[in-house]
Amino acid sequence: MSPIIQLIRRASILPVIVASTALFILMIMTFCDVILRSVFNAPIEAATELTRILMAILVFSVLPIVSTTNGHIAVDLTDGIFNRLHLSRIRDLIIYLVCGAMLYWPVQRVWILAERARDYGDVTEYLAIPTYLIGWFITLSVAVTAVVMIATGLLRFFAPHTLSETS
Repeated sequence: MSPIIQLIRRASILPVIVASTALFILMIMTFCDVILRSVFNAPIEAATELTRILMAILVFSVLPIVSTTNGHIAVDLTDGIFNRLHLSRIRDLIIYLVCGAMLYWPVQRVWILAERARDYGDVTEYLAIPTYLIGWFITLSVAVTAVVMIATGLLRFFAPHTLSETS
C-alpha cells in the first residue's frame, strides 16, 4: 500500500501547480489591467471573464487537497469529548463518508449545466471561450474530491498510519 500512497502524494502536486499557475496569471493580468487602466485609460476588456475563469480554476483545482488535509475551516468545540471517548476515528470516518457522498449532487448538477451550456453553444463574451469547459473542469474536480474524501475517510479509520508523513 505504501507505493500507492507515495504515488498519490506525488500526483497531488499537480492540482497545486495548476492553482499556482492560475493565481500567477491572475496576478499578472490584474497588475497589467490596473496599469493600463490608470496610465493609458485602456483596461483589458476581457479581464472580468478571465478573472472568473481563473478563480474557478484556482478554487476547484485545490479542492481535493484542501478537503483531504483538513484545510477547511472547522469548529472544534466537541473535539475534547470525542478524544476522551476515543471516538475521533469514527467521527472522522462518518464525516468524510457523508461529505464525499453528498458531493454526488453537485457533480450531477454541474455536469447537467455544463452539458446544457455545450448544447446551447454558450461562450464567454470577449474571448468566446466555451463555458462548458469550465463546467467540466468543476465537475471533474468535485468528483475527484468526492472519491478522495471517501478514500481518506476509509484510510483514516482502517489504516491511519498510511496517511502520516513518516510512512
